[in-house]
Parts: sequence; C-alpha cells; structure tokens
Amino acid sequence: MTTATFGRPSRSLWHFLEHQFRRYRTTWRATIVSGLVSPMLFLGSIGFGLGSQIDDTSSLGTLDYASFVGPGVLAGAAMIQGASLGLWPTLGAIKWEGTYQAALTTPLTAAELATGHILWIGFRVFVGSALYVVVLTLFGISESWLAVFAPFIAAFTGIAFGGVISAFAATQDRDNAFGLITRVVIAPLFLFSGAFFPTSQLPLVAQWVAAVLPVSHAVELCRHLITGQFDAATDGLHFAVLMAWLGLGWFLVIRSFTKRLSS
Repeated sequence: MTTATFGRPSRSLWHFLEHQFRRYRTTWRATIVSGLVSPMLFLGSIGFGLGSQIDDTSSLGTLDYASFVGPGVLAGAAMIQGASLGLWPTLGAIKWEGTYQAALTTPLTAAELATGHILWIGFRVFVGSALYVVVLTLFGISESWLAVFAPFIAAFTGIAFGGVISAFAATQDRDNAFGLITRVVIAPLFLFSGAFFPTSQLPLVAQWVAAVLPVSHAVELCRHLITGQFDAATDGLHFAVLMAWLGLGWFLVIRSFTKRLSS
C-alpha cells in the first residue's frame, strides 16, 4: 500500500481527482438533474401520493408517510447511484476507453487510482444527496440540524456499494452481467431496504439479510438524522456496519485494480 491509501493523499491522487473535476464540469448539470429527478419522483408519487392514503403511521415512528419514505429514498438512491458508477463507468475506463491505463503511465499507482475512483463515486453521490436534503427541507420533512450529516452517510453508502461492485467490474471484459446485477440485486435491495416499509415486516430470513447488508443501516441512519430521532447507541451500530462495508469495498477495489491494471 502507498501513503495515499492509508495516510496523507499523494500529489498524484490529487491530480487524478482534479482531472475528474475538470471532466465533470462539462456534464454536471445533467448528472445533478438526473440524480434529483428520480428521488423526487419517488417522494412525490410514493411519499405524498400513496402516503396520503395511509391514515395510521404510528408503527413507522414518523408523523406522516412522506417523512418515513423521504429519508429512506435518499439512502436507497445513494446505493443505486454508487452501484451504477461502479459498473459501466468502471469497465469503460479500464477496457473501452483506456483512461485508467493512461493514468498509470504517470506516477499514479494502481492503489491510488482505486482510491481516487471510489472517492469520486462518493463525491458524485454526495452532491446529489445534499441537493435532495435541501428538497426534503423545503417540503418540511427535514426536522433536525443533524440532517446536514445525511449526505455524508449517503456518500459512504455509495462508496460501500460502488467499491464492491467496481472490484467486480474490474475483473470483467464484457458488461453482460451488469444488467442482471441491477435488476436482480440492486433493485430488490432498494425495494426491501426499509425505505418504503420497516424491515421488521419482512420474513425472518430477509430480515437477517437486511441486517448484514449496509443499505438498511444507511436507511435508518438517514431517517434518524433527518427526522431528529438519532440515538447514539442504535445509530452507532448502524454506522459501524456501514463503515465495515466501506472498508471492505475499499480493500476489494484496491486489490482488483492492482491485479487488473498492474499486470
């Protein structure tokens, strides 16, 4: 490992991130709009539309259904965006465009490149998440100053999923399995993450799966931060699970990039 992996970021890593920012300046408007539209559609149609038909929300722990589903969609959307950025863009930069091979002709190492890759995923998720929290505030759903930390939790969620999936994408030469991953893995995780109804209503086996995977923990963290229900003990556990997955994703993507790009 290099000093950029666990210590102070190297100059090469900063230059890589600067390059990503320069490229992002040409597309940021479209990516921000797309990152906002989908969560807002869910909030409008499910939170306020379907939610208006739900009379009793006492079991949800919120005043209305929109306050329950809004923060949950924030975390779920972060997972989807992180996973998406870990699939086609990763394989494209490695296989189709050759961007990452070109980057390694500089002093940048494969480990630094992998670190920059997931940091960029986290930044992209953070930007959309911060704007979405502003939307929740405008709709009166954000009830606590702790909501300012929710975009960071969303970014960590994006890194956790983006890291693991990027590690897989880096081993591939074709994108044949990518559509299957989004339909069979990511979409069900979004629907059964606790964003739309409590995971306690799932079958027992599904509850165990939800307890292991990071998205349900991110949903609870974002919900508690935004609605002011934060509890240090409970949410500390949620945060620990999320960070464990983030660390796993970071480790896997460094190993995968190093094996693929250093050969």
